[in-house]
Amino acid sequence: MNFDEIIDRRGTHSQKWDMMESYYGVSPEDGIPMWVADMDFRPPQAVTDALAAMVDHGIYGYFGDDRAYKDAILWWMANRHGWQVDPDWIFTTHGLVNGTALCIEAYTEPGDGVVLFTPVYHAFARVIKAAGRRVVECPLANDAGRYEMDFDAYDAQMTGDERMVILCSPHNPGGRVWTRAELEAVGEFARRHDLILVSDEIHHDLVYPGQSHIVMDKIDPSLRERLVLMSATTKTFNIAGAHLGNVIVPDAGLRARFAARMSALAISPNAFGVHMATAAYSAEGAEWVEALMAYLDGNRAVFDRAIAGIPGLASMPLEATYLAWVDFADTGMAREELLARVERDARIAVNHGASFGAGGETFLRFNIATPRARVEEAAKRLRDAFRDLQ
Repeated sequence: MNFDEIIDRRGTHSQKWDMMESYYGVSPEDGIPMWVADMDFRPPQAVTDALAAMVDHGIYGYFGDDRAYKDAILWWMANRHGWQVDPDWIFTTHGLVNGTALCIEAYTEPGDGVVLFTPVYHAFARVIKAAGRRVVECPLANDAGRYEMDFDAYDAQMTGDERMVILCSPHNPGGRVWTRAELEAVGEFARRHDLILVSDEIHHDLVYPGQSHIVMDKIDPSLRERLVLMSATTKTFNIAGAHLGNVIVPDAGLRARFAARMSALAISPNAFGVHMATAAYSAEGAEWVEALMAYLDGNRAVFDRAIAGIPGLASMPLEATYLAWVDFADTGMAREELLARVERDARIAVNHGASFGAGGETFLRFNIATPRARVEEAAKRLRDAFRDLQ
């Protein structure tokens, strides 16, 4: 596990590297891509070995007999999260954006409201709108650099035509690991307004020392009648190209509705992704994740020190994820000037905060899951780009 290895991803059809110039005007020749949420690290060797075994066999037919795959999911959830999952609860989708879209189709109707706690992962709003549903933004309160929920305000916003709430747990882009009390409050909110609660827990393995993620299903058994959980190996092990995710539905009634949409759209898993995920959810995969989080913790420290040294910039304390959320509000600069300094002068491609919804307007999101030398270089470039503030 050499996370310091510099791997040249240019010219490999990498969205993160090969598309940043067309999106941000930052050349891959000298730019640093810190936007797309994938890592510049190789996955566990077990994953590569699983793919090599497929290639050695040489026949790539339809996938069948998913018992080993589901057993791996059950083992991982029990050992890493203390969560007992029934294999019959598991649906495999083409990633969790696809899983989100299927939930919207299964549990809401055109025109219904879908609640988001913003700023939040931008794909949620995109698929809600594309499905002809209404995005209901419930802004998170920024309490001295830490996101909090304000349910009194959210209750006042509800009009009665909302049918679903999507929770990002841990939170992207703020990096929060929600507490038990906060998760209980989300459950009560869903119950008060009769909402289906979709808990996207794709970042649940990417939690820093001292923090502990709680699976939503462990909060309150009575929530199961309205609860859908989503998880995946893809973010944890840097295999997003597998386009594989799991929608886990404990309630039989909700399960039947989701199964109907899966059947109507003829969705079945990608064999390559299934083999990769089965290999990843293993003791070797667990050891790799522990090493990864120790390494990312070091990257987090390097990046946060740099941001703290630039007046007017503030990085939210990362409790989970590898996505640093940096507020530029106190610089007093217009958005255009900020972006020019970061993208033109520092030559760093980043996600623009406004795309994450209400509350994100003054932020930029930086992906620090890259070799430390590159994080250090990005930190130097940012210090240089804002040197007049120091």
